[in-house]
Amino acid sequence: MKDIILASQSPRRKQLLEWAEVPFEVVTAGTDESFPEGMHVEEIPVFIAEQKALAVKEKLQRAFHSQYAHKIILAADTIVVLNNTVIGKPNDREHAVQILSSLAGKKHLVITGVVILLEDKKISFSDITEVEFHTLSSAQIEYYVDRYKPYDKAGAYAIQEWIGVIGIKRIEGDFYNVMGLPVSKVVQHLKGL
Repeated sequence: MKDIILASQSPRRKQLLEWAEVPFEVVTAGTDESFPEGMHVEEIPVFIAEQKALAVKEKLQRAFHSQYAHKIILAADTIVVLNNTVIGKPNDREHAVQILSSLAGKKHLVITGVVILLEDKKISFSDITEVEFHTLSSAQIEYYVDRYKPYDKAGAYAIQEWIGVIGIKRIEGDFYNVMGLPVSKVVQHLKGL
């Protein structure tokens, strides 16, 4: 497999690629995670992932010129959608509690957009997993937020943490997509390159 640049600071994406034994290095560039108004929810994470990938490509070209031209850039973004509304990362403790309270007892979608760049080729796709939470008490939600501080996570939770273990009733789709990367699909596309 060619050298891969992961355009993400997410420890979960790094962990998933390590589990898949995909060799990579991390390079990030600051990007705006906003998106055009009226964009369909499935397109949003792909749009944001593409902005990340292009920013890293530009950074590498500026710094190293042709040295990085034959490397694969992999970027991803994950959003949580409840009733067709995008739920972002919480601003603070109160917001995290509010988000989890709104998800409790309901189904929501987790959509990860992936963009892979190699020279003049671009592969982009999204993967959708439906997640259903049990009804959660205020005490459970507050315990999770105070103990795990999920402020860097879309939807204010991580499926592989305590709240996922005790709070998730059912998922339909790729578990690892909810963690932040549909890694088996990514590996298939990388093999195709």
